[in-house]
Amino acid sequence: MARPQSRYLCQACGASTLRWEGQCRSCDAWNTLVETIVREPRAAGNRSPGPGQPGMPVALAALRETELRRTPTGIVELDRVLGGGFVPGSLVLLGGEPGIGKSTLGLEAAAGLVTDLAPQPGGPSTSPKLVDPTADLEGRRVLYVSGEESVGQLRLRAGRVGVDRPGVAEQILVLAETRVEAILAAAEGSKPDLVVVDSVQTLTVDDLDGPAGSVGQVREVASRLQAYAKHGGVPVVLVGHVTKDGSLAGPKTLEHLVDVVLTLEGERLGPLRVLRASKNRFGSTDEIGVFEMVEAGLREVSDPARAFLGERGDPAPGASVAACLEGRRPLLIEVQALVTPAGYGAPRRVASGIDVNRLSLLVAVLAKRAGVGLGSHDIYASLAGGLSISERGLDLPLALALASSLRDRPARPRTVACGELGLLGELRPVSGLDRRLREAQRLGFTRAIIPAGESSTGRGSPGDLEVVAVGTIRDALDAALAAPIGAARGG
Repeated sequence: MARPQSRYLCQACGASTLRWEGQCRSCDAWNTLVETIVREPRAAGNRSPGPGQPGMPVALAALRETELRRTPTGIVELDRVLGGGFVPGSLVLLGGEPGIGKSTLGLEAAAGLVTDLAPQPGGPSTSPKLVDPTADLEGRRVLYVSGEESVGQLRLRAGRVGVDRPGVAEQILVLAETRVEAILAAAEGSKPDLVVVDSVQTLTVDDLDGPAGSVGQVREVASRLQAYAKHGGVPVVLVGHVTKDGSLAGPKTLEHLVDVVLTLEGERLGPLRVLRASKNRFGSTDEIGVFEMVEAGLREVSDPARAFLGERGDPAPGASVAACLEGRRPLLIEVQALVTPAGYGAPRRVASGIDVNRLSLLVAVLAKRAGVGLGSHDIYASLAGGLSISERGLDLPLALALASSLRDRPARPRTVACGELGLLGELRPVSGLDRRLREAQRLGFTRAIIPAGESSTGRGSPGDLEVVAVGTIRDALDAALAAPIGAARGG
């Protein structure tokens, strides 16, 4: 059988050439030529359309009986982000920085899929429990393809995270291969219930001459794995790398091809990891999963709302507690800020887990509407635990932390805050306020500062939680900040 021909196609104008060139001759665009396989179109006579295939429309009412059954992994936090488990035939992309735990999570998901899980008494299980090591485990199998590690290296990782226990290791098939053709042949022969590929940037297609990780190779590899997943109804997980700016490596087409895009975030040297879904065709993209990296792998955090709070006893200047909402899950997060006079040059604005543009906007609003001048100061702001939040309800806690650090006035003890800050200094209500306040009360907070608006009108204080509704940032500063440190000590 003749090898399919490949051409270099311009991604801007569609022109093709036999060799790679830095500039397209048709549109003069630079670095837009990508190696692509040229496939012969199928003849019309060879097609045999049937119900549900191209050429045969099907009524929407007839699809009601077609219900896809999700396959849970047994990892509660992962299933929450996926929407209940893996959907048959889905293509999932798992990305993250090097050393963040992508391979560990993929290996533990494979073990959870073939393991019978029993919830612990009194709540959901935080660690897999094997009920019957000698059982057939419903015949589930997982094919784990390692393109970066050898079989021996993968064996060491499996032993460290406890995946090589009896009854589980027999159901996980390991393949150290980088050729997609060999991987698909092994998958067709073993008939797995899940395929994990680590990583997609290491795989190659024989029909292309480009190196592994190139745009053409990554796109063709993902296309063939997608065809296998859709045809066989087997979920496929692709582990992907990220670039220096935090985006997924490879062409943007890769994110369009897959059904779910998961991102594992966190500080590489810190213990906490956050799993997000930036794309999910079968569920919500608002949910997050919280894990803790320990010596034995990733473990679910039983109380995520408490995990991002500081452990100090007395309030310190420059710290506040924000009541945020990620999906349906309320989280209480400590916001820290450090404001110091700029030594020379332009003042610095450094933010970790916070949008630096939003930080600059809050600095301007504080200076204009509240008399808190920060223009000539260096500002450093961060969220505890390496979490990244883009919710506007973080505006008020961040503004309180900035003013607290500048004036050396700590926030009042056991106080939380949430609210969006407008350009005129007004505070706007946020969604899910009831859930935020209930979570704050559960964790022992006694005071909450919220925006005065329709959502807070006539609101009673839940239990022992005192709710203070304010309309402007000036009122919020007066209600939140305590006396200066020197005054509190009698200085």
